[in-house]
Amino acid sequence: MLIIWSRAKHKHFEVTVTEVRQPPVVKSFFHAPMNTVTYLVSAPGASRAIVIDPVLDYDHRSGEMSSASVDAVLAAAKKDGLTVEWVLETHAHADHLSGAPTIKARTGAKVGIGAHIAEVQTLFRPIFGADDVSGTGAEFDRLFRDGDQANLSGLTVDVLHTPGHTPACVSYRIGDAVFVGDTLFMPDYGTARADFPGGDAATLYRSIQKLFALPDETRVFLCHDYLPEGRDHYVWETTIGAEKRSNIHVGVGKSQEDFVAMRTARDQGLAAPTLLLPAIQTNIRAGHLPPPDADGVRRLRIPLRGETAIDGLN
Repeated sequence: MLIIWSRAKHKHFEVTVTEVRQPPVVKSFFHAPMNTVTYLVSAPGASRAIVIDPVLDYDHRSGEMSSASVDAVLAAAKKDGLTVEWVLETHAHADHLSGAPTIKARTGAKVGIGAHIAEVQTLFRPIFGADDVSGTGAEFDRLFRDGDQANLSGLTVDVLHTPGHTPACVSYRIGDAVFVGDTLFMPDYGTARADFPGGDAATLYRSIQKLFALPDETRVFLCHDYLPEGRDHYVWETTIGAEKRSNIHVGVGKSQEDFVAMRTARDQGLAAPTLLLPAIQTNIRAGHLPPPDADGVRRLRIPLRGETAIDGLN
């Protein structure tokens, strides 16, 4: 339980307000192929739940798709007597396909994301020739803005716009926990990249400082974990205090200037995520596949780069 005290001064007296942030029940599902974590979140003793950042299984080598990861989350919800009413995306992921449409089809859940998804759609729509994409975020059931507070599935959800990795990134604060998507990684691994279209390292630094303004005891749930040198097991929960003290990229003493220089240099050496092209073109559609071609087959599109410099390809 996280307890926050604040004082409000009146003309003749001072009032102390105590805010008690009850811990939500959080179950984690680690998707090893993509190093991604999905969360099933509910209030203690509740019958309703939220799923954050669900994964649809996709083999880019064969094109084979599976709902095994979604099945596991929904089976856990059923076992606990929970009905999933909401799916919350922290951003349009570039490393996995969203399982949101499958959860919605099976449970009737609504899907929410940050309102700046419209900007991400506008950036990527011409790249994929995705004329069916709205550019307004209309594919999602609810668009959240910075500072929004929503009562979802019996939980109070506070929305923090935390861009930098992408323009649409948001973090969801629920009780004593915050779900930060790709903004932060474990302290020994650092922070997310900021070189995707619309990404910006300075903006990412400022978003992290917004998170660092939360109480040190706040539990931080990450969307990914990777194994840095010296660690042999995956971890995806930490605290704001631990991140502030120990994050190798942005912990105590790290200035914005230093962070931007480090992040820019590091990003230049990173390869594109394995599922970047399939993931983005589905996730800007709220996880839905592109519309079928005339023959009824749905196809993902791969825009080519550099082909004009190679003789004989046109």
